[in-house]
Amino acid sequence: MTYLLLNAAFLAAALLVAAVALVRRLLSARFVAAVAVALCLTLLLTAVFDNLMIGAGLFSYDPAHISGLFIGLAPIEDFAYPLAAAILLPALWVLSGGTRLGRTDD
Repeated sequence: MTYLLLNAAFLAAALLVAAVALVRRLLSARFVAAVAVALCLTLLLTAVFDNLMIGAGLFSYDPAHISGLFIGLAPIEDFAYPLAAAILLPALWVLSGGTRLGRTDD
């Protein structure tokens, strides 16, 4: 199994939960903007630190299991994890009633 296929399964699950949150809670533009900022920062940190760790030899990837697309030394598949987290965690937070920022009354 390739990392891309594994990532697709996690992203599909995250998108499903986010769709439920969107339908049930009508997420506000302010909430979505905050999530987008967090995602950009997380992707930037992933790019920096994954490249540093791969460059230092702390870990590597089997070329047979990656797509071959890279950002620096990091395979593109590495960026699916922060993307899934940025989609899934805020959706779970809103669904659990953890915030009122998700509502459209702001």
